[in-house]
Amino acid sequence: MENVHLVPEEEDDLYTGYNEYNPTFDSEDLHNDAGFQQAVRTSHGRRPPMTAKYPGTAIGGRPLGTTFGSRMPIGTSMGRPMTGAVQDGAARPMTAVRAAGYSSSLARGSVFDPLGQSKGPAPPLEMKNEDTPEEKIKILEKKVNDLIEESCLTHAHGDLQLSLEKAKEAGRKERALVRQREQTGTAEHINLDLTFSVLFNLANQYANNDMYTEALNTYQVIVKNKMLNNAGRLKVNMANIYFKLKNYTKAIKFYRMALDQISNVHNAMRIKIMQNIGVVFIHMGQYSDAITSFEYIMSESPNIKTGFNLILCYYAIGDRERMKKAFQKLICVPLEIDDEDKYIPPNDDTHANMVIEAIKNDKLHQMESERKALAEKYIMTSAKLIAPAIESSFAAGFDWCVDMVKGSQYVELANDLEINKAITYLRQRDFKQAVETLKMFEKKDSRVKSAAATNLSFLYFLEKDYDQADRYADLAMSADRYNPAALINKGNTVFVKEDYEKAAEFYKEALRNDSSCTEALYNLGLTYKRLGRLEEALDCFLKLHAILRNSAQVMYQLANLYEMLEDPHQAIEWLMQLTSVTPTDAQVLAKLGDLYDNEGDKSQAFQYYYESYRYFPSNISVIEWLGAYYIDTQFCEKAIQYFDRATLIQPTQVKWQLMVASCYRRSGNYQKALETYKDIHWKFPENVECLRFLVRLCTDMGLKEVQDYATKLKKVEKMKEIREQRVRSGRDSSARGRREGSAGSGSSSSPINTPPLRASVSRPEAKYSPVLEQGRDSGQSTSAKGERLSVKLKTLPGSNEPYEASTQQEIDASYVDPLGPQMQRPKTAARKRIEEDEFADEELGDDLLPE
Repeated sequence: MENVHLVPEEEDDLYTGYNEYNPTFDSEDLHNDAGFQQAVRTSHGRRPPMTAKYPGTAIGGRPLGTTFGSRMPIGTSMGRPMTGAVQDGAARPMTAVRAAGYSSSLARGSVFDPLGQSKGPAPPLEMKNEDTPEEKIKILEKKVNDLIEESCLTHAHGDLQLSLEKAKEAGRKERALVRQREQTGTAEHINLDLTFSVLFNLANQYANNDMYTEALNTYQVIVKNKMLNNAGRLKVNMANIYFKLKNYTKAIKFYRMALDQISNVHNAMRIKIMQNIGVVFIHMGQYSDAITSFEYIMSESPNIKTGFNLILCYYAIGDRERMKKAFQKLICVPLEIDDEDKYIPPNDDTHANMVIEAIKNDKLHQMESERKALAEKYIMTSAKLIAPAIESSFAAGFDWCVDMVKGSQYVELANDLEINKAITYLRQRDFKQAVETLKMFEKKDSRVKSAAATNLSFLYFLEKDYDQADRYADLAMSADRYNPAALINKGNTVFVKEDYEKAAEFYKEALRNDSSCTEALYNLGLTYKRLGRLEEALDCFLKLHAILRNSAQVMYQLANLYEMLEDPHQAIEWLMQLTSVTPTDAQVLAKLGDLYDNEGDKSQAFQYYYESYRYFPSNISVIEWLGAYYIDTQFCEKAIQYFDRATLIQPTQVKWQLMVASCYRRSGNYQKALETYKDIHWKFPENVECLRFLVRLCTDMGLKEVQDYATKLKKVEKMKEIREQRVRSGRDSSARGRREGSAGSGSSSSPINTPPLRASVSRPEAKYSPVLEQGRDSGQSTSAKGERLSVKLKTLPGSNEPYEASTQQEIDASYVDPLGPQMQRPKTAARKRIEEDEFADEELGDDLLPE
């Protein structure tokens, strides 16, 4: 009893509060609880059916057990197993502290398998049954979509015909898809978006292949289908097709219909349609209506193209004031591009430098550069267009445009406009004003100064003032050493001074600064050609041909170089390519004929010489070759027309008339030959050859006039001998005088005044005109008045020179009896090469443009 402690009366009762409960859990008054009764009658009171394994109540269904015995699960009032209960004989956890559902002792025969791997592999997937109608429809839809994609891709690659075939195939399969849905009774599930895509792509491909009628019909099918959303917008495409067909009235109609069906939310689309309407009105000549459209656009959403078109319309109607206002609006249009300073890398931040280097040439920067270049192009064109119209003079109009540009965001264009002003002076042949305008830039910044000095150097080079050209080329190089145009002009000034090595260095430097500078490469090839370095010149022109595929000058230079390298086959090949570019160039055809003639192919030579004669029937060398060819082939009658043509071209040249008479004589028409010789004797009474053949013909024909012609022949021969004696005596006296003068100058110390030497210039006829072989007829004669003639080279005289008689030996060697051997073929000299060793037309012309 010593361990029993009695509780004092003053201590609190340990069991106090056990009979107290929350009135919410009072179940005695539930019948009177309106909320509970409502929950019972409605879905809120529904409960799942009881699923207790063991029937029982909250108290009676629970078997008793101790901590050492197993406990069976008991059911609750709702049939849910008791928390922590483990079925199938598993032991229940002793306390609620441990996780429910887990046991420290495994059930008999069970293993730990949380992932369920002991059950074996998963069953295989069920195979799709492609024979079902729904699967067939899905496969067909996929094929249609693939065909549309292939059609678009082939169009992007440029294969328009194949893209159209793909679009047609997609249309056929889409119609088969619709029929299949109708047969399966699922017509309400037709994919309208797929139908729209097929028809729209087909119409586009029709339009791309210029099949406008089919495209319009396809667009009509789309537009008339009310089930397709936003189909009315396609009327813009229909209007574009009508514009291409030049049906401007319908184009305006469909543009306006499309405009009515586009809400104000899509303002950008409406602006574009309005711009198209204005362009159509310009093509129709309705400038007032076009101005209305463009003015609306410039007030709502101004852009560069619309501003330029508005200036054109004002220029067309001649409204000066509105042209000025439109130009001011044009230069105020925002470009919405970043400042160029953004792309200038800082020196101290390596990471920023890497980022700027990466974005310097990305697509965005390229797009911004293109937009800026387009804006500058439109502004420059507008200024050049309206400058003569807005003021009383062209210069005043340009000055107004320059002042406006200086106050805008395009300040850099002001200097370019000034340079264009100088170029306009050049086009007007006002070189003085052009030079004065360009000289104003000598004190400007380096870029403008270099461009102006380059143009001045070009102008002085054209005027052959090479010293001034060299001076301004040096000035341009000092302002901007990396200006390729300035280096080319400097090289040209050195080239004309025949310092070819130094000129080549300047051209090479220009190529190092700009590898695409075709003028420098062309001039470098010419320089190597002058230096005799033909292989290097050939390499330059081959590189240039890779850049300028259709340049006739480059092709000719290549042909000429191969000819100089003694490779006539390659020369002929390049000339053949040249004829594909310039098929009517008579000089190229004549050169081909000359090469084939040198190769011994007479038929090909005749073909090209004849083509050259067709395009240019005044080339003496070609005429002579054709006449000689017909004489060689014993068709003297056909040769007469060519020598007649030569007579018309050079009426003072007696040789062509003698050739005509010779052809008549060779063909057996002696009477016509006699008449021709008489006509020649009347025109050239002192011609020995004509008199000699007159004597021969009169003798053969038994005419009485033979004595008269024989007397005249003796007189002319005697006069010729006297003249030759005078010439010989004059030579002897002049030689004797020179010897005496030289002896006197050696013994006397006083200066002797001698006449200056006269520079002799070879005549073009002496260098390029063909001469008949063996001196068939040199064509020289004495003056009609008998004045003393100076000694001349044995060449064909010019058209204004007197004709000098040939010697007896030349006549006998050329004019033989008709029954004897035929006249030999004329030896044709090489024609003057096309622009050989001349600078290209572009090599300096491009320097006018500011760099």
